[in-house]
Amino acid sequence: MTFTFDPSLKFYVYLADAAFLGFALLALLGGIVAVGARRLIHAVLGLATSLVGVAGVYVYLGTHFIAAMQVLIYVGAVCISLTFAVMLARTPQEAARNPLFLPAKVGAGFVAALFAGLVLGTAVLSTHWVPAAEVVPDSHTIEAVGMRLLTSYALVFELISLVLLVAIVGSVVLARRGRGSAGPGGT
Repeated sequence: MTFTFDPSLKFYVYLADAAFLGFALLALLGGIVAVGARRLIHAVLGLATSLVGVAGVYVYLGTHFIAAMQVLIYVGAVCISLTFAVMLARTPQEAARNPLFLPAKVGAGFVAALFAGLVLGTAVLSTHWVPAAEVVPDSHTIEAVGMRLLTSYALVFELISLVLLVAIVGSVVLARRGRGSAGPGGT
């Protein structure tokens, strides 16, 4: 399938470019808020904003299924579980009395970023990228996507499950800290 560009559609091209830049900016600003927030609930809201921006980029790229999964899995499941953890976590006053060691936080963040970079880099370099012209037309149906997720992309499917598991475990850890520092009357 070939497309020809009609010069009268130039305005729509500019509009699409502006939408892409808006979604990319939303993802970037949400990420900055998520990393720099002092309160956990603000970090969760920044994360949700960033993930919505990424879903918008997916929509712009024409991958509506991935965008829907982005919203359902990451914005819905992960952010909701983190919100429950924030509700059960210790208050900022309790956190100020017993702050976490800053170099340990920076080191843990560096190790996590290095691990994520290695995993993503390995996945990108080992993937056999198929040009869009070679994609089978019926591969965009829900049934075809489901079959590919459970056969060709089973590892990716399991990694998505692992992300959800890590989010749930992180939420439990945050909630457990809140219960542990409840004071003499707490449990």
